[in-house]
Amino acid sequence: MLLHVLNGDATREIFDHSGIPGEKVIWREMLCEGKTPPATDMQQFFRERAAYLQQQYGIDSDAYLRDLPETTQRLNNAAAYEEIVLWFEFDLFCQVNLLFVLYYLHHLSISLPPVSIVQLQEHPEVPDFRGIGMLKPEHLRPLFESRVRLQAEDWQLALQAREAYSGADPLALETLSHRSTKHLPYLGKALQAHLRRLPGTVNGLNAVEHFFLDRLALGKLSERALYYQFWNEQKIYGFGDFQLDIYIQRLQRAGVLQRDNEMLSITSLGREVLNNEENYLSFASQQNLWLGGIPLDQTPWRWDGDESKVIHT
Repeated sequence: MLLHVLNGDATREIFDHSGIPGEKVIWREMLCEGKTPPATDMQQFFRERAAYLQQQYGIDSDAYLRDLPETTQRLNNAAAYEEIVLWFEFDLFCQVNLLFVLYYLHHLSISLPPVSIVQLQEHPEVPDFRGIGMLKPEHLRPLFESRVRLQAEDWQLALQAREAYSGADPLALETLSHRSTKHLPYLGKALQAHLRRLPGTVNGLNAVEHFFLDRLALGKLSERALYYQFWNEQKIYGFGDFQLDIYIQRLQRAGVLQRDNEMLSITSLGREVLNNEENYLSFASQQNLWLGGIPLDQTPWRWDGDESKVIHT
C-alpha cells in the first residue's frame, strides 16, 4: 500500500479520479507564512504554531489542533506503507511545506519505506501552469510513473534547509539556496524568493510589497486584477488569496496604498517610498511579524537587490 501526501485540496479533487492506487493525506499548512520555530518536539511545535496563527491571523487554534491528527496519524504510521509519495510543486509555498514533511518523517526515528516525490514547474498541456490542481485526472498517472526516489544527499539538503529556515540567521539559508541535488531542483530558487521577503536595503520594501506598489504606480487596479498580475509574474511564491490579503492590509495600514470601493491605488506616501524618498519601515509596524525563524521587528537583516544577497546592517 502506498501513502500519497498531497499538497492541497485542489490536488485531491483530481487525484480522487486519477485511478492511482494508495491512501492519501492532505497537507494543508502554509509554513512559508509567519513564525515557524525549531521543531525538536513536534507536539510543542504545533502548539506554538497554532497559538501564533490565532494571534496573528485569527485562525482558530483549537480547530487547527483538532484537524491536525488527520494528517499526522498517517505520517506517524509511515512504516506500515510500501512507499510514501509526496506531491508538491516548485514554488516557495510548496517547497517549505515539503521540507517540513521530510523533516517530520525523519524525526519519527523509524525505519522509513522509500520516499518518492512528484514535483513539476510546468506542464505541456497547461500553458499557464501554476499548480497540480490545474491538471486533469489523466495527467497524474504519467507524473506518478515518473516519480523519483529521494536519495541520501536529497535528505541531507532538505533537513539542513528546514533547520536553517527555522533559524534566526538567514546567511545559513542563503548558502544552502545555492546548493542543489538532482531530485530537489526547485528548492534553491524557492529559498531565494523567501529571502527576498526581507526588508529591502534602500526603501524597506520587500519583493512582494515592491511589486504591489510598482503595479499600482501605473494606475488603479481592482484587488483581483492586482492578484492575477502577481500570480502570472511571480509564480515562484505560490501564495493564495489569504496571504496576498495580508500584504494588502499591511500596506494599507502603513498608508502607502488605499482602497476606494473595489479599487486599490497608491498614495503619495507610497510613491515617495517607491522613489526611495521615504523608508517603508518608518510607517509599517513589524511587531510579531516573522519569516520562518527571523523576527522582523528590529531585525538587522536586509535584502540587497542590487547585489542579490542578504546583508547585515
